[in-house]
Amino acid sequence: MKITFGQDKPENYLIKNTHVEEPEKHFAWSIPGVVWFFVFLAAGMTLYLPGSGALPGMVQTGALLSPLLLLATIRIARWEVAFVVLAGTLAAARVVLGPSSSVLLILYAVGGVGGPMFQIAKEWERAVILRLGKFHRVRGPGLFLLIPFVDAVARRIDLRIRVTDFAAETVLTRDSVPVTVDALCFWLVWDAEKAALEVENYFEAVVLSSQTALRTAVSSSDLTSLLTDSEAFEEAVRKEVERKTTEWGITIQHIEITQIKMPDALEEAMSSIARAERERKARVLLSEAEKEVARNLDEASQTYKDNPVALRLKNLSVLQEGFKNGAGLVLVPSKLPEELGQDDVFGLKALNDLHGTQGGKPAKP
Repeated sequence: MKITFGQDKPENYLIKNTHVEEPEKHFAWSIPGVVWFFVFLAAGMTLYLPGSGALPGMVQTGALLSPLLLLATIRIARWEVAFVVLAGTLAAARVVLGPSSSVLLILYAVGGVGGPMFQIAKEWERAVILRLGKFHRVRGPGLFLLIPFVDAVARRIDLRIRVTDFAAETVLTRDSVPVTVDALCFWLVWDAEKAALEVENYFEAVVLSSQTALRTAVSSSDLTSLLTDSEAFEEAVRKEVERKTTEWGITIQHIEITQIKMPDALEEAMSSIARAERERKARVLLSEAEKEVARNLDEASQTYKDNPVALRLKNLSVLQEGFKNGAGLVLVPSKLPEELGQDDVFGLKALNDLHGTQGGKPAKP
């Protein structure tokens, strides 16, 4: 990620997977709550039907009231909104159906108020319940009940491990090198009550604390330690972040550095240094190999000096290697027989004798 100074930057541009905070809701419609609502609505319509001849009007009114209440409270799930919508629909139905619809409207009101009582929290969720604005308890997972207009679900906390990737702005290291560090933060909420009551937005608080700790750690480290001892650097950042988040019921499991960005000129210089170091090591290894070969040749020369037979065998071995391919040309020194101490070289004398014997005459020397 390249940072351009002097230009406007979007909000949270250093946070890659931003978290969208949902609007506050006092309840959420669940399947048991919807079933409760329609059971009471159907019971009211059944009781109202025998004593009324206005069947079409009743059906139209029921078809209008139920979706209106559900859609309004699903969109804005707050008790005050539910009360206003419920009172408005009851007044409108009273006008349309007349005084004889009292039982229907009462059951409709009971269904509309009682439906949001039934709340369900998933296995990884915990619901923080406020009663008249004061903390009451943490519920979940599973089914739990709310007292209408008294209890409210302040927040649903996810207890699963979360991964947030973020970056620190360009920071100078201790040896004055500008770097930009990208990192991952693995964290989870272990106390839903503290996460909901101690900090307004715990997700943003964790990310901003991680960024601050990362910038502090980068500025107090030199580039070499940052590149070579990343585990100690990550652990130092993790401890600094967890020191703050523990009070919020949040633990930081791990901080992982994903990328360290440096200026292009510095990268080229470091690459040149590394290349020169590799060449130096290669030359040192080659010189060591040459020394080893020289020592072996010195030992071999001492052996040949003390053992002439071994030297002769070596000479023959060299010639044999030259004759293996058959297509090569081998130049033999003229003094080779004298050096070998024999008159017959390569079996030529024996071959001459053989030809002379076959012709009946002794071969000429």
